[in-house]
Order: sequence, then C-alpha cells, then structure tokens
Amino acid sequence: MMKYASFFLLFMIGFFLSGNAQNAYSIKVEIAGYTEKQLFLGYYLGDKQYVRDTVTASPDGSFVFKGKEALPPGMYLVVLAPNNDFFQILVTQKEQTFSVKTTKDKPADNVKFTGSPENNLFLEYINYLSGKRPEAEKLQEEIAKATDDAAKAAATKKFEVLNEDVVKYQSKFAEKNAASFAGAIVRANINDELPKFEGATEDEKQMKAWMYSRKHYFDNFKLSDPRWLRTPFLFQRIDFYVNKLTVQAPDSINVAVDYILEKLRPAPESFKFYLIHFLNNYAASKYVGMDGVYVHIAEKYYATGQADWTEATQLKKIVDNAKKLKPLLIGKIAPDIQLEKRDGSPTSLHKVDAEYTVLYFWRYDCGHCKESTPAMKAFYDKFKDRNVKLVAVCVKNAKEIPDCWKFVDEQNIGDWMHTADPYMRYFATYNVETTPQVYILNRKKEIISKQVPAEQMESVMDKIIEMDKKVKN
Repeated sequence: MMKYASFFLLFMIGFFLSGNAQNAYSIKVEIAGYTEKQLFLGYYLGDKQYVRDTVTASPDGSFVFKGKEALPPGMYLVVLAPNNDFFQILVTQKEQTFSVKTTKDKPADNVKFTGSPENNLFLEYINYLSGKRPEAEKLQEEIAKATDDAAKAAATKKFEVLNEDVVKYQSKFAEKNAASFAGAIVRANINDELPKFEGATEDEKQMKAWMYSRKHYFDNFKLSDPRWLRTPFLFQRIDFYVNKLTVQAPDSINVAVDYILEKLRPAPESFKFYLIHFLNNYAASKYVGMDGVYVHIAEKYYATGQADWTEATQLKKIVDNAKKLKPLLIGKIAPDIQLEKRDGSPTSLHKVDAEYTVLYFWRYDCGHCKESTPAMKAFYDKFKDRNVKLVAVCVKNAKEIPDCWKFVDEQNIGDWMHTADPYMRYFATYNVETTPQVYILNRKKEIISKQVPAEQMESVMDKIIEMDKKVKN
C-alpha cells in the first residue's frame, strides 16, 4: 500500500506542476466601454517600454494575458488601443494570477483588482495621493496669486503642513508594508531631508549637501532587488547618480559605474543589462574623454570574462577596440610617429617644439576635411603667434601624397607643418579609421583634448590657455 501511495503522491505532484506550467501567469482584464479587439501588456526596461504580450478579446469581451513561463517581477503597463492610454500593475513572484477591472475613459483612475493584495495595497497609496492632489493644487494657486506677504505666508504654511502629512503617511506606509513590493516602491521614492549643516557657508553647504546626497542616495533603494529592473525607477536613479551626482570626468565616472555594478551584481539580469548599457553609452558618447570610461569597462569586465553572455567575435572586437583606444586617452603621452615633411626630410611628432601642438589627420578627398579646412585655417592664423603649432598629417599612400601638396597650395594653407608618411604607420598607432581627427597636446606631448570640431578649435584653445595660466599663477 505504501508503494501505491508514494506513486499516487508523485503523480499528483507531477500533475500539479505540469498544470501550473501551462498557466504560469494569467491576468484577466475587463474594460468597460472598450470595443477594440486587442490589448497589450508592456513592461519597463531601462528608460524604454516594450510589449510583452498581445491578446485579442474573448467572446465575453474580456482579455486574458497568460503564458507558460512566469512573468519576471516588476511594474507592467496594460495599454489600450488606439491611443496608448494605459494603467500600471504590479507583478510579483507570488502574484501571477489575478483579475483587473477598469473603464475605457481614465483607466488609471478607475482600476480595481481581485486576487492581488499587492496591487490593492499600491492602489491604496495611489488613491491617497490622488485625494491630496486637489488640496495641494489649490494651495499652490493661492501662493501664486497672493497679493501680500501675510496671505502668501499663510498659504505656504498650509502647503508645508500638507507636505509633512504626506511624508508621514509615506513613511508609515513603507514601514508597515516593508515586506511588500508596494512598500518598497513607496520607501524608494521618499526623499529624506538633508542635514542643516549649521555654521557652514553657502558654498560649504552646497558641497556638504552634494557629498551627503552621493553617500546616502541609495539608502532607501536596494539595487540588488531584481524587481527594480522592470520599473521606471531604477534607470532614473542610476542615471541621476552617474550623470548628476558624479563629477563628469572619466576617473570619477569609472568609480561611480563600478559602485553601481557591484551593487547590482547579486541580481544577474540587472547586472547584465547595466553593464551592456554603460558600455554602449560610453562607446557612443560625443563628449570628449568619455572613451576612457569605455576602456575601463571593457578592460575590467569584458576582458576578464565577467560578460560571459557576449558572443566570442563581439567580445574580441570590444577588447581589441579598448586596446587601441587606451594609448590615446586624455592624459596619456601621445604616441610618437615618424613623418616626412613636404621636402622629404624626416621628422617626428615629439620633435615639434611648441607649448601646444595640434595633431590633425586629414585627406584631400574627405568631404568633412574640406568643410573644416577654412575653420582650421582661421584657428591657426589666430594662434600661430601664441606658441601653437599645427602638425597636419595627410592620410594617403606614397603614390597619392603629391596630391596632398597640390591641395595645400590650392587652399593656401602652406604655413602649417604639413607631413605625410608613405608607410602609413599612423594607422595602427592612432587608429585612424576616419578623418578628420584632431588631438591637442601640451609641451610634454600629453593629450589634453581631442576630436574637437574645427569650428570649435578657437574657443577650446582659448579655454586651455586660460586654464593653464591660472594654474601657473
């Protein structure tokens, strides 16, 4: 009898698991007045939204989103055709089956849930805020229209009291529902007050406030929680921390990126998403010097096997590209290159004696180079007497080099230091895949700026010289 009982028990477990797998998630949606045939289930990822599921209406007019694999936890959007009106729902690991009712007009205002304590809890919070909004708007209007200081002060005081009440409610809600996703969302969006920094000057207060904000920015936000990935909050928080609370210099950004990624590491999908995001973001950055962040990410994470999802060919491309860029980062000594002057005499980049050297790679048949030539000429005419030399390298092979000099004469730019290299060795050293390319070097031949558009050369050079004067003084 025990053997039969064990078999029966195993059979029932298998039956339950297979039945559950057929409907790992099932969300029924009823929308009064909605006559369209399709409804969409969307989700947040980064700063974008994507469609997860599309369903057609059942005979009774309802819509059922269902699938064999559970939905990853997060905040989803139910999107109505054809105007993309939507309302949000929470999905957790435990709550994958529930129903929703709302109306075609103002669906977010009329939503009701059955079988989802999590969504009802969050709805309770949303309804509270909605109830306070008219009062807040009225007080803001009173403040704006106040004709005397007393009236304005009275309305402002009322508004502050209202705000304090809301903050108290938020804190109490988050504490009471700390184990829930709704509670975590509310807690994450509470802005804790800054210390008053008594006795500090205004400048000191600003610096202390910035430092305090950086240190405590994620106190209420657990980055390792995988539920955050599919919400609008995670990207907003990370983006603000990296781009607003971090000094926009490669070394500082590298520290911030490493900090974020380490916090995300316990959530593998979040770690993967943001590692890819950071790499692509700084690979495409148009800001000078941000390739230093790309190189850091490629070396620290991709070259060490921490991005094991990357296809081998793509991985090699990323790592090789970082190796090419590394010697050309701002702050590095520019690699020396052997060149020939127009008369055939040899020279090299490091032999140029100048306070500032502008290294300019160009071609006579390059459309952008032709457009930049007048601006580069105007720049050099202004700065050639300020100990600035322009080393122009025509990116052509030995056979075509004579045409470089022909173009120089036609454009009347012969007073630049014009060079070429029949062996084209600069291709490997400076990764010259496109032209024009510009590097600005100081006396030590350190790269202090690069890839500056020709029309901006004058303003950039003015700032560099001005900053150097301040440092020397």
